[in-house]
Amino acid sequence: MLRRLSADDARFKEIVFHGGLNLLLADKTDTSASTDSRNSAGKSSMVELVHFLLGARGDTRSPFTKRALKQITFGLDLDWPGLPEALHVSRSGARPAFVTLQPDVTAPAPDSLFDFERQGPVEIPIEQWNHLIEHRLFGLGGDHPGVSGRTLLSYLARRVSAHGFNEAGRTFSRQAAADATTNLAYLLGLDWQLADGYRQLAARDATRKQLRKAVNDPVWGQIVGSTAELRGQIALAEAQVQRLQAQVAAFQVVPEYEHLKDQADELSRRVKQLSQDDIIEQSNLEELQQAVTETADVDTQYLQPVYQELGIVLSDQVRRRFQEVEAFHHSIVRNRRRYLDEEINDLTARLAERRTERARLGEQQAQLLRQLAEGGALEALTSLQQALAREQASLGALRHRYDAAQTLEASSRQITAKRIELQQAVDTDLDERAQQTSEATLLFSRFAQALYGPREAFLAIQAGRESLTITPRIDSDDSRGIGNMVIFCFDLTLAVLAHRHGRGPDFLIHDSHLYDGVDDRQLKAALQLAADVTREENMQYIVTLNTDDLAKATRQGFDAVPYILDTVLTDEPTGGLFGFRY
Repeated sequence: MLRRLSADDARFKEIVFHGGLNLLLADKTDTSASTDSRNSAGKSSMVELVHFLLGARGDTRSPFTKRALKQITFGLDLDWPGLPEALHVSRSGARPAFVTLQPDVTAPAPDSLFDFERQGPVEIPIEQWNHLIEHRLFGLGGDHPGVSGRTLLSYLARRVSAHGFNEAGRTFSRQAAADATTNLAYLLGLDWQLADGYRQLAARDATRKQLRKAVNDPVWGQIVGSTAELRGQIALAEAQVQRLQAQVAAFQVVPEYEHLKDQADELSRRVKQLSQDDIIEQSNLEELQQAVTETADVDTQYLQPVYQELGIVLSDQVRRRFQEVEAFHHSIVRNRRRYLDEEINDLTARLAERRTERARLGEQQAQLLRQLAEGGALEALTSLQQALAREQASLGALRHRYDAAQTLEASSRQITAKRIELQQAVDTDLDERAQQTSEATLLFSRFAQALYGPREAFLAIQAGRESLTITPRIDSDDSRGIGNMVIFCFDLTLAVLAHRHGRGPDFLIHDSHLYDGVDDRQLKAALQLAADVTREENMQYIVTLNTDDLAKATRQGFDAVPYILDTVLTDEPTGGLFGFRY
């Protein structure tokens, strides 16, 4: 139960609560003018403050982070499981990301399962505080996707600022039906995890629709692609990855790899040089062979007949001299031929030697290349592994794109089939949980009949197409007042069932807006019902009311005196909850 609302500002109207029904009144004063309004007295602000101290967001939209209230530290005393004294939680708009707890209830004492040792205050992040609330006040353990302690609290303390009184099944106007019913299923003791399947399907369908819109964008089309194209790309990428994996697995690091590589390079240069030398000397050989062919003795036999025809008779001395010259010429020719033959033989021998050396070097080079082909250097292995990593990353990206493309191309029929399957599963579960649904329906019917007599009133719980539907119904007209009393009976049912079965705390809070347009008799009946039920269930119901609305109930015979809180808010500038207007 909630025990006390306080602040470190003396102007604040401290509120002390008790068990059962609590009436926080807002009154008019004798000096009130016709323009004064109790709407600014702080009735709704009290509910907002409870939420703020129980982990609501402290962003710029929160009134407690505004300049007028930012420096005030507010406090709430409440009962805490396993704690003999009240837990005091404080929070300020100056440090909205943290709350201070006194005592430290973040961990139990080592020698006790539940009891906590009294110790100094501890400051914890708001996320941790919300986790503690979910675990200790609502019994949520482990992961619980779709169920939030903040949402559960919003059913037990609806806020006007969030339009929480517009509809019984929702705590704010834009709340998705699947989100709302998952939390309602938890409070009612139904299979909330099964109900959360609707939320997951809705998220999947929303993603599909967004991607479907994006497919018309050429840039997005390239980023995502089609499943047909991506299948082919994935097949090629997988083959490349497998090839590189096989190379890495078969790779052997060769010792002195670089030395062997240098030797192979040197042999290659040597073979190339020999080939270049062969070209030059082969050309020289051909020239020498041509020169041998062209080298011959000069024919001189034609000279004598010529001289005779001319009538010239050569003397013996001349003929002898001519023979000497002829013999000398023959000697020169023979010497030239011998020289050319020797050169040819030398070139031929060198060419033969180079052929032999090339063959030998070629064999050495082949042996070195075989050694290099069988393995490599450590640097080569590293490069190969890096290439494999790049291909694997590329393959992973393709698979992610393929998953996105599959989501994009998933037909609505597939999602519809999943919805039908889920709907059947929820139907089956509801049949198996007939005890829980009957308990909730009977309790709601009891509360509604306490207000309106023997009318048909029940909870319609069924597996819908888009979500589990939980609809409270009272056979009546659709007036605003009756609609508000449907919310009253529904919230009281949720609070009682959650408290009975350890799925929620023992308090329920309503703002005076819930009773706008409610008939005097139903107002009296609702307050009396709240007093009786909270007494029977050992719970607490806190409601804010204007004094003239309470007067309507008292004229119908409701005794409000035992339930009125000492703190009374007024419409004076200093009479509101905070002691000033901002």
